[in-house]
Amino acid sequence: MRNWFIGLLAIATAGLSVGGHASAAVGITLPHDPNLATLTALLQSGDGQVDLARAEVSIERMIDPSTDQAATLKELDAWAERVRARFPIGASNMDKLIVLNTTLYQSGPWNDSHPFAYDFDDPLGNNIENKLLSRYMKTRRGNCVSMPVFFVILGQKLGLDMTLATAPLHVFVKFHQDDGSWLNVETTSAGTKRDESYIAEHHIQPRAVLTGIYLRPLSRQESVGVMIDTLEEFYAHHRSPEHQLGLTELALGNNPKDVTSLLMRGSAYYKLLQSRYVSKYQRSEDIPAGERADYQMLSNNNLALFAKAERLGWREPSAQDDAEYLQKIQSIKATQGG
Repeated sequence: MRNWFIGLLAIATAGLSVGGHASAAVGITLPHDPNLATLTALLQSGDGQVDLARAEVSIERMIDPSTDQAATLKELDAWAERVRARFPIGASNMDKLIVLNTTLYQSGPWNDSHPFAYDFDDPLGNNIENKLLSRYMKTRRGNCVSMPVFFVILGQKLGLDMTLATAPLHVFVKFHQDDGSWLNVETTSAGTKRDESYIAEHHIQPRAVLTGIYLRPLSRQESVGVMIDTLEEFYAHHRSPEHQLGLTELALGNNPKDVTSLLMRGSAYYKLLQSRYVSKYQRSEDIPAGERADYQMLSNNNLALFAKAERLGWREPSAQDDAEYLQKIQSIKATQGG
């Protein structure tokens, strides 16, 4: 998954309410958004009680109202039972992890000889529908969002201690082994990978590891935040900038180190700056005196987000990064005979 709507970067320096009244930031009114109440309820259930499956299907319905939540939850339970039925007697947690992996990715009667695999037709994750579990279970072709989310949901249903983790523009799985160490599971290739490999492949800066924006195992609530990131992408294309501000405020309250939410928040401020001023005035000096405070607030917030993201260790993906990624995907596709 490589696409990321950024625009210019921003972060609010003033408190914003999720209600329908003017925020402390001049000139911004956040609209009422019923999705925020649903998400808040999901996140406030307590980390140990967060149901990732229900969170995911709730978010998918916000993106696609035709999503059948009950049917999707039933199908997830059915897949968990397919895996459980293959557990050998006395299976260790590692044995169970291996069975989960083979049930999904190796062809056999356990998956009707139709295993799950990476979707080489959408390597940049341009189609947001391809990130939804309901679609993934139907097509059995996924990406670095749908594949690890599905894997973790099933693993937790099976009693395995695993969670999500992130790298730049990427999501993967961390499995807590019996010896206390974490094993990275790369669902897009049905294998494992060391932290050092992610650091090299995604050009992760040391500070990003130190601050914990990448590679660390996420709590259940933070894992819901990864799901919310997909909703933020949907909002970026189908909702107003004010809606984006409300959603990203909630996401950052849940996980202040969620870089995706920081940047999505920035894109919302950029859109406001663009629509209110850049598209109307050739120079900042042409902006009416009564509107300059608002213009300055949007500009300052934009710069503040850029600075904060960089302080956390984020770096903007380059054209070379995308070229390397696509080359890697084509190489894998050729190896697999795709």
